[in-house]
Amino acid sequence: MKSLPRIYLAVLLSTITVRLTLCQTPKPTEPITWTPARLTNGSPCLFTAELPRGASSVTGEWQGHTIAFFQSKDKRHWYALVGVDVEVSPGDYPLTIEATLPGGNQQTFHREVNVGTAPYTKVTLTVPDKFVQPNAEALKQIEADKAIKDKAFADTNPEPQWSGDFVPPLKVAPRSDSFGTRRVFNGTLASVHRGLDYHAHPGTPIMAVNSGRVVLAQSLYYEGNCVVIDHGMGLMTVYMHLSKFKIAAGDAVRQGQLIALSGGTGRATGPHLHLGVRWQGAYLDPQKLFTLNLPKIQ
Repeated sequence: MKSLPRIYLAVLLSTITVRLTLCQTPKPTEPITWTPARLTNGSPCLFTAELPRGASSVTGEWQGHTIAFFQSKDKRHWYALVGVDVEVSPGDYPLTIEATLPGGNQQTFHREVNVGTAPYTKVTLTVPDKFVQPNAEALKQIEADKAIKDKAFADTNPEPQWSGDFVPPLKVAPRSDSFGTRRVFNGTLASVHRGLDYHAHPGTPIMAVNSGRVVLAQSLYYEGNCVVIDHGMGLMTVYMHLSKFKIAAGDAVRQGQLIALSGGTGRATGPHLHLGVRWQGAYLDPQKLFTLNLPKIQ
């Protein structure tokens, strides 16, 4: 008889557990995600919205940028390849996404996206004085170059032209000057390094890091012989200090295609390739872009 209350207690606990389990509502899957999960200044980022089939459009606002999403082949996932500028301060940045669901219903999603700080350093470099204190004639050329670059950067396809992972522009050649370093030219702090430099002997083949269209291929004051490839939706790659072009403005290029030969033209401390990644005016770390697993969309 002494064991009877224990049996009743066991039955009672089992009943309570079952009722609690039945009353719990399964947590819905978060429809908005991003990778990498931890962002820092200079990080590229893939936003993903998982929505019911039949959604017709997805747009967003983040850090003052208007974001356009494109649909995957499975018709459920929507993607946007974006980024955090190298000079953005750490903190939480609100992300707002508007989706048009099946039947025309509108739904809004709000998330806070945290941005941390990357440990960038300072380097000292020596270049000819004309690149630190350009004369009046050079200043005119620099101003003209700015107009040329602004026009090229505005010439972006509204649809993604890239597909799958981005790859380095050289088959061999170690990386040198790090992205994000504070660069002191001839004793004067001149700029933040907004690209990745590769040691490369003059004439080394340079490849397109992904598919796109050439929107600029010409000589500029600071950049030297320069190529800009539009990958669509505001994402572009910039190749500087080249010795020879192998493509021309307006050409469509594929990933891995030969686009130029390396050199030391423009403001350069020696022969090398400078690779820049630009999204809607923000400069991103190319090395981090190469580590992203991206969908094949073409």
